[in-house]
Amino acid sequence: MRAHLIQFPTYVDVRGTLTVAQHEVPFEVSRAFWIYDVPCGEKRGQHSLKTCHQVLVALRGRLDVIVDGVRYHLCSPQYGLHVEPMAWRVMENFSSDAICLVLASEFYDAEDYVWDYGEYKSLRLQQE
Repeated sequence: MRAHLIQFPTYVDVRGTLTVAQHEVPFEVSRAFWIYDVPCGEKRGQHSLKTCHQVLVALRGRLDVIVDGVRYHLCSPQYGLHVEPMAWRVMENFSSDAICLVLASEFYDAEDYVWDYGEYKSLRLQQE
């Protein structure tokens, strides 16, 4: 499986809630970005990455991430979805208030992206 959920340690007291991402992220984070204000019905992702690992976290609201045909529903900042390289991902069903944090193992490199699903399938076959 090219994706799995990670549960982050969470601490609750009268002052509020604190969630920590530390040893649970299985790579060194080189880049962070967040996705928000996604219009109703729009999709994000629709690509694969050749070498970059990512962890996606719904900091607010909810969204679905489909990785190689498996749907994950993200709706809590206490969980992240680790998406490994060479996994096709589609992000959809964003709530109007959704904020998705993405932690990435690599700096942005346009050459790392595979946007064509047919090319992705061909590359996956070569790996097997």
